[in-house]
Amino acid sequence: MGSDDDDKIMPVGQLVGDVPDTEVDIKDVKVDVHTQLYDGVQRKMEQRHMQMIALAGTLGTGLFLGSGKTIAHGGPVGSLLAFVLTGSIAYSMLVCLGEMAVYAPISGGYIHFIERWLNPSVGFAVGWQVCFQYCLFLPSEVIAANILISYWDKAFPASHQVGYMIALMAGAAAINFFGVRWFGESEVSRFEQSCAKLALVIGLIIAGIVVDLGGGPNGDRIGFRYWKDPGAFAEYHSKGDLGKFLGFFTNLLQAAGSFAGIESIAVAAAEVKNPRVALSKAIRRLFWRIAIFYILLIFVVGLLVPYNDPSLLQSTGTAASSPFVLAFSRAGISALPSIINAAVLTSAFSAGSSLMYSVSRMVYGLSLRGYAPRILAKTTKDGLPIVALSFVTLFYGLSFMSLNKGASTVLNWFSNLNALIGYIVWGTIAVTYLRFKKGLEAQGIDRKQFHYWNRWQPWPAYWVILWSAIIIVFNGWEVFTKGHWDPSNFVIAYITLPVFSLLLLGYWLVKRPRHLKADELDMFSNIPSDEEVSYEEPPPKNFGVKIVNFLFT
Repeated sequence: MGSDDDDKIMPVGQLVGDVPDTEVDIKDVKVDVHTQLYDGVQRKMEQRHMQMIALAGTLGTGLFLGSGKTIAHGGPVGSLLAFVLTGSIAYSMLVCLGEMAVYAPISGGYIHFIERWLNPSVGFAVGWQVCFQYCLFLPSEVIAANILISYWDKAFPASHQVGYMIALMAGAAAINFFGVRWFGESEVSRFEQSCAKLALVIGLIIAGIVVDLGGGPNGDRIGFRYWKDPGAFAEYHSKGDLGKFLGFFTNLLQAAGSFAGIESIAVAAAEVKNPRVALSKAIRRLFWRIAIFYILLIFVVGLLVPYNDPSLLQSTGTAASSPFVLAFSRAGISALPSIINAAVLTSAFSAGSSLMYSVSRMVYGLSLRGYAPRILAKTTKDGLPIVALSFVTLFYGLSFMSLNKGASTVLNWFSNLNALIGYIVWGTIAVTYLRFKKGLEAQGIDRKQFHYWNRWQPWPAYWVILWSAIIIVFNGWEVFTKGHWDPSNFVIAYITLPVFSLLLLGYWLVKRPRHLKADELDMFSNIPSDEEVSYEEPPPKNFGVKIVNFLFT
C-alpha cells in the first residue's frame, strides 16, 4: 500500500503565506469561506497528543467485538481481504489529505479544504452531515459502554443504567472542558490507559498465535484447520462463489467502521505545535499502526475460530461473543472475559472523548465561516471553543434511548451510519485533492517542494473515489433480496445520500456560490508560513523519553 519512499518530507523552510499578527481573548467572528482568519484556538498540543487522539479514537468497540461478526459473514480469508482493501482505501485517502493538511495547517480541517478548493456548497453539506451524524454517534459509545457494564451487573435495572450513563457522559465532558492541553494529556497521561489498550491488542495477537500453535493448556494445535473446514470463505445469502463474494463485500462496511475517524488527525492541525513536521510524520505512521492492529488481528481471529460457530453472531454486546474469548475458553484459559470486557469498556470511553473533541472543532470551524450561528465561534482566553463544545455535549442526552427495548437496534444503526459517513467524507476528500492538485498546476506551484507529497498521485485519489461510490450505492443490497426487505434498514443504508444532496442543493440555491476555475483557487490567503508555526524541538532528556518519542511521534 506504499512505503516511506513514496511519501516525501521536505525540510522546514517553505514560505506559504503571510498572516497579520492578531491577539484574541474571546472570539466571535465570521470569515469569508476562502480566507480563513486567525481564530481563538492556540497551538498547545504536542505531536504525541495528536497521534494518540487519532489512534485512541479509531480503536473503539468494533476492534474487539465486531471482529466476530466479520468472520461469521466473510470467513477468515474473506474478512482479511475486506480489511486489506479497506486499509488501502484509507491509506489512499490519507495521502490525499496529507498534502492538503501539511500545506494548510488551519482550523476547520478537511471541511475547510472542501469549501475552499472544491465548492462552499459541498463543504456546507459535508460539514453538517458529519457534525450531526457524528454527534448522534456520541451517545452510541455511551450505550455501548453501558451494555458492556451489564456484563458485571447482571440485574442491570434502569436506575443503574442511568447512573452508569451519567458517569460516562460526565467523564468524557470533563476531559474536553479542561481544554486542549488537558485533553491531549488525558489521552497520553491517560497515556497509561491508551498504552494498556494497545498492549492488550498486542497481547491478544501474541496469545492468539500461541494458542493457534498449540501453546494452550489443552495443547491443541489449530494451525490453519478452520481455513480448510469449514473453509476460507463464508457463503452469505447465497451459495457458491456469489455467496462468498457477498460475504466479502458486506464486510467492507464493517471494516470501514473500524477505520472511520482516521481522517480526524487533520482536525488538530490548527492546535498542534510545529504542524507541518508533526502532520507529515503522523500521517505516514498513523496508518501503519492502525492497519497492523486491525489486519493482523483479523488474521489471528480467522485462525482461532470457525466462521460457523453460532456464538459469533450473538448480539449480547459483551465479551461473551468475542472470538478471542471463545478461542481461549476452548483452549482452557479462564478469566479472560472480564479482562477483555474491561479493555473494550476503556476503548469505548476513549473513542467517545476523542470523537467529542473532533466534532466540537468541526462545529467551531463551520461557525467561523458563517455556516452556523456565530455564537458557536466563541472561545475562552485559553483557546477552548466553549460554546461549540457545550452544543456537542447536549447530544449525549440521546444515550437515554438505550432504556428503550430498541437500544441495540439503534446502536447498530449508528454504527452503519458512521461507516457510510466515512466513505462519503473519504470520497469527497479525494475529489477535493484533485481540485487542489489542479489548482497548484494551474498556478505554477511545484508540489514536490512541499513538506509532504506522494509520487503516485492522482491514482490514490481515483482509488478512493471508485470504492467510495461502489460501497455507498450498493451497501444496502441485502434489503432487495427475497424475504429480507426492511424499511428501517433501507433508510439507514441510503439516508446519507438524500441528506447530503438536500444540504448541498439548499446551500447552492440560497448562496449561489460560483464554481472557480483552477487558476482562480485560493492557494495562499492566510495560510501560515513556516516561521509562524515552527519551532526547535527540545532534545530528549533521557533514554526513556527517546523510546516514547519513537513509539508515539
